Amino acid sequence: MMPLLTPLNLATLLDHPKTILLDASWYMPAAARDADVDFLKAHIQGAQRFDFDGAIKDSSSPLPHTMPTAHAFQSAVRDLGISDSSRVVIYDGAGIFAAPRAWWMLKAMGHANVAVLDGGLPAWIAAGLPVNSGAATHATPGTFNAKPVPDRFASEDDVLAALAGSATVVDARAAARFEGTQPEPRAGLRTGHMPGALNLPFDQLLDGGKYRTKDELRQRWAAAGIPDSGKVITSCGSGVTASVLALAAEVAGLAPVAVYDGSWSEWGQESRPELPVVQGAA
Repeated sequence: MMPLLTPLNLATLLDHPKTILLDASWYMPAAARDADVDFLKAHIQGAQRFDFDGAIKDSSSPLPHTMPTAHAFQSAVRDLGISDSSRVVIYDGAGIFAAPRAWWMLKAMGHANVAVLDGGLPAWIAAGLPVNSGAATHATPGTFNAKPVPDRFASEDDVLAALAGSATVVDARAAARFEGTQPEPRAGLRTGHMPGALNLPFDQLLDGGKYRTKDELRQRWAAAGIPDSGKVITSCGSGVTASVLALAAEVAGLAPVAVYDGSWSEWGQESRPELPVVQGAA
């Protein structure tokens, strides 16, 4: 599949036995929305909840919704009916926000055939397509085998090496947070950014809750100073909107990028002075 699908594309795939549809909705606390409650009210037929802030995260980590171990991830997605041959399509209730995170997690664990519904549930409803209510239907367990792809992951050590010149680091947070003029929404974090990082706020890649065109994505990528070759690592507050950039690169036909899973929730900690932070523009 192409990395992005329109609502009509998805409608033609829903009844295919290999299609697995996932609702990966997640919201920042300020949004005052409960993704599980929203799912019960309205979801696309056959969708399963992919909860990367609950069931599908590293519960031993103090960081928000980091990737679980390969074994734990494999077990969780098998419970959703996913096999190696599945065609997985992901959406969220905001349009484009959380779905790319689930897309990245599956890609990073070795599942190639995965796409995101461009515009998410709002685009589906706007197209006049039906929604269901109530709990998800029981899924027949799948047989997915996790095969982690190291080039799609980045650790703090990878970021330190990148800042020394091995790769380009791109921060998806808003400019005010990147520059350190706006407080972080999570307590205990310093303000600013990694020295040498570039800034491309994720919302600059979107238009009305959908991705911009391939040419526009390439233009915005270049305008931020990001090279179209060489290794790129994306970061954000907690690895969610960094994944929006990662999917944008794929949509634009650029090389796959790595996502810094810990992102600013790890790097910006007041207790981690060995991880350098600066303020000001990129």
